[in-house]
Amino acid sequence: MKDPAFAKFVLLVNGVVPLALLCWDGYWNQLGPDRVAAALHTTGMLALVFLMLTLTVTPVRKFTGWNWLSHFRRMLGLYAFFYGSLHFLIYFVFDRGLDVGSVFADTARRPFILLGMTCLVLMVPLAITSTNGMIKRLGAAKWKRLHQLVYISAIAGVIHFEWLVKADHRLPNGFAAVLLALLAYRLFVDQIPALRKKKTFNRAGMAHPGNS
Repeated sequence: MKDPAFAKFVLLVNGVVPLALLCWDGYWNQLGPDRVAAALHTTGMLALVFLMLTLTVTPVRKFTGWNWLSHFRRMLGLYAFFYGSLHFLIYFVFDRGLDVGSVFADTARRPFILLGMTCLVLMVPLAITSTNGMIKRLGAAKWKRLHQLVYISAIAGVIHFEWLVKADHRLPNGFAAVLLALLAYRLFVDQIPALRKKKTFNRAGMAHPGNS
């Protein structure tokens, strides 16, 4: 890609379009009878969508050879955190009325709330360390290990959605299927080159025992 800066700008603009539409519908009273529930549903869905897109970048890049996709992974992850934070703020301000005690009680009473909190909390260090400066400060190896938390966050987010829905599970099941495919790729397909490299290294060491 010749101009990733322009493509990132397009992504930046399009990432706020759903929020603009949500605000527009809210202003014109088009969110239905339960405006808070509609806003919670929309922002929660957006957080999951951006989280899945973040996890999809690496496998798509490796399968297609489109290395320029890596330019968008950070912004997609930050949008996932942004909409997850907005989801929580709507819940805290409009559903719980800024009552911290009520949030703790609700979390203890409803396990899916705890999973949603877990999903968001795990994204906090990922968002904080998303800058180039933090990558240099932590070192590439530590940074990569830390950012594997995104998989645990995604698991918590998908289960949060599954447990939240009472009747039609087709949508949360769709997110679960995508996540399972991404986890299968991470656990099996993505590990094959590393396993081959380790196997080759071990064979070389056995062939030249005097080098150890």
